[in-house]
Amino acid sequence: MSSRSMFLRILWKLLGASRGRLAVALIALTSGAAVCSALLNVNLDAERKLTQEFRTLGANVVIAPPAGGSEAALADAAAIDRIAALHLSRVVATAPYFYVAANSGSQPVILAGTWFDQVAKMNSWWKLQGSWVTSRDDRQHCLVGVTAARQLGLSPGSSVQLRSGDRNISLTVAGIVTTGGAEDNQILTDLDSAQSLAGLSGRVSLIQLSVSGTPSEIEEVTRALANNLPGLDVRPVRQIAAAEGTILGRIQGMIFWTILLILVLSMLGVLASMAALAMERRRDVGLMKALGGTVPRIMRLFLAEAGTLGALGGVLGFLIGVVLARWIGERIFGVVISARFEVLPITVALTIGVALAGAIPLRLLGRVRPAEILRGE
Repeated sequence: MSSRSMFLRILWKLLGASRGRLAVALIALTSGAAVCSALLNVNLDAERKLTQEFRTLGANVVIAPPAGGSEAALADAAAIDRIAALHLSRVVATAPYFYVAANSGSQPVILAGTWFDQVAKMNSWWKLQGSWVTSRDDRQHCLVGVTAARQLGLSPGSSVQLRSGDRNISLTVAGIVTTGGAEDNQILTDLDSAQSLAGLSGRVSLIQLSVSGTPSEIEEVTRALANNLPGLDVRPVRQIAAAEGTILGRIQGMIFWTILLILVLSMLGVLASMAALAMERRRDVGLMKALGGTVPRIMRLFLAEAGTLGALGGVLGFLIGVVLARWIGERIFGVVISARFEVLPITVALTIGVALAGAIPLRLLGRVRPAEILRGE
């Protein structure tokens, strides 16, 4: 029988013996690996999930004419086409706005023309009474801010007449929106209707964009837009970008320290089991030495045993961690965290490292003297 076959046979026997101690060590390793696997899966998906959640909180990049510009600070609507021509994959939604001061009867009101399909993508948190205007080309319906609706006595289904100078339009209220922002005091309609009422076709007041990514990636998109839109002021909404960076940094820091703590606790569990196991195996080691076994070979045998436990615990922990990550994702983000199989080798490597570190007490077996064991001491 070859030395390798003999090594594997003895290793198998060792794994079959002292099952209680080894089971405790395996449970500690599997538990630690499960938590680490879950947190690593969450960490890899956290950035994508959080940026998706932030994209529902409104625009984070605004394009507007420079302050103090002429022609009532309006921009050419052709800028929208130039933005689309850049094919920026991180731009989730693009909503132009055109504002015009109008009157409903004797009441002044601001009419905001926009693209409703794009506004819906970046403001899904708006509260709506009634129905949403689904088409950007719907020139018959409008949404009314809750404050403006109260002042004008409007409700879903009402008709509202708007006048600006010698031009006027008639709109039907599709819904009442509560936004917590300036839109609560406005009437929102399609872009063409607002431009026609003002007699300024092809002009916009500003363009709002929802851009996904980290703060640095948002800044990169902002620079690309600024370079391709000369004469316009392109700026990120820094409060939102800073909030994203802060939350992501805190989550990643928390995950790092949690993983480190779990690994230390797992190592302590393995350490306790291996210390007890070392005392049980003094006789076995004494016999191995008496039969000619060297300390390095004996230690390789026990370290192989610990490494095998670590690998097994890592694989089992990864599978349990995938389930745990899904549960965390559903509870925190309301979505399913995808299984990231690149986490498997990381989890297994960490668990093997913990198992080998926890096997330090087995080094004490190298001090066992065969003569004392054979004498029964």
